[in-house]
Amino acid sequence: MSNNITEQETSGATGTPLTTKSKVLETGASMVQDLSPVKSICAHLNAFHIYADEPHRCVEANHYCAHINEDIRQCLIYDTPAPNARLIGIEYMISPRLYRTLPQDERKLWHSHVFEVKSGLLFMPSASKILPTAAWEAAEYKEMEEVVGLYGKTYHFWQVDRGDKVPMGEPVLMGSFTEERQVDAGKVAGRSVREVWGERDERFGIRSEAKKEMREGIEVPEVHADADQWWKK
Repeated sequence: MSNNITEQETSGATGTPLTTKSKVLETGASMVQDLSPVKSICAHLNAFHIYADEPHRCVEANHYCAHINEDIRQCLIYDTPAPNARLIGIEYMISPRLYRTLPQDERKLWHSHVFEVKSGLLFMPSASKILPTAAWEAAEYKEMEEVVGLYGKTYHFWQVDRGDKVPMGEPVLMGSFTEERQVDAGKVAGRSVREVWGERDERFGIRSEAKKEMREGIEVPEVHADADQWWKK
């Protein structure tokens, strides 16, 4: 890149701020274009993804998900829930029934969600100031009952945790934590996962321990032996 481009940074990325012209064009386009695929997004999930080739390295991930059908969901992954968030990856989630039909080599690319759900690491942020907390927690519980058995296939394109200001290199396969000792050894940009997890909870105004207790009644499905391969090497 030329020096005149790298001198300026906006929203954690190399580049100049949006001009008034660009903002006007964006607003006009959003008013007249059909953005149906994006409008079908119906859930926001927050968790941490681990790098499959470096499983003790991880990054916070905000999933914005839509259902293709009862067996497949697709999620856009952002680094934050802010309007200027960076799109860092994608995740597909499929049902156990569909997962079992995949070739073995393909199944090895997918991860489970059991630990994320049962530990309280995975949760659904609420932006509502009207909906009672108890009602939202009941809705989240129902969603977690569904997610706990799903398998996810995730690739990240932008390694923001290492400070990249533009997407660099090839897409990287990601996974999930499957037990507590992995979390204890994990790092987010060199910092303890436990510390960053606690800051995440405080930022969103939640308590993962409380969610863990509330989810004790969620049945634990059997995880296929081919999933989560990065923890079995």
